[in-house]
Amino acid sequence: MKADAACVFCKIVSGGLEAPIVFEDEATVAFLDNRPLFHGHTLVIPREHLETLPDLPPHLLKDFFSNIQMICRGVETAMDAEGTFVAMNNRVSQSVPHLHVHVVPRRKKDGLKGFFWPRTKYNDDEQLNDVRSRIRSAIGKIKK
Repeated sequence: MKADAACVFCKIVSGGLEAPIVFEDEATVAFLDNRPLFHGHTLVIPREHLETLPDLPPHLLKDFFSNIQMICRGVETAMDAEGTFVAMNNRVSQSVPHLHVHVVPRRKKDGLKGFFWPRTKYNDDEQLNDVRSRIRSAIGKIKK
């Protein structure tokens, strides 16, 4: 698989950089965002270094988006959310130039409006690991 030695997400894929991973398979890695909109905010990336959605080869489309769908269900269940917000940027506003999809748990009146998205943090590693465990457990109960 193609990797970029300077890419933060490629370092997570290779194990060179730790991340709170909630799911991984041959094609995909999903981990908690380190600056979440809400707790449970998960990033889903292809293992291969691809910068944008148009770069995703057709043979990876089905597995990648099936995993995103499964992770949406897992995040919603684990975080007791009413729904999810799913988004990606292609170059503009893409903080890491590696294709990634944001899966964010949502609730009515949660304060997320328009495109102003204040970021938050986890209180500590215990809270982060609790959220990670809950999402991993929920994903583990979902059949693809």
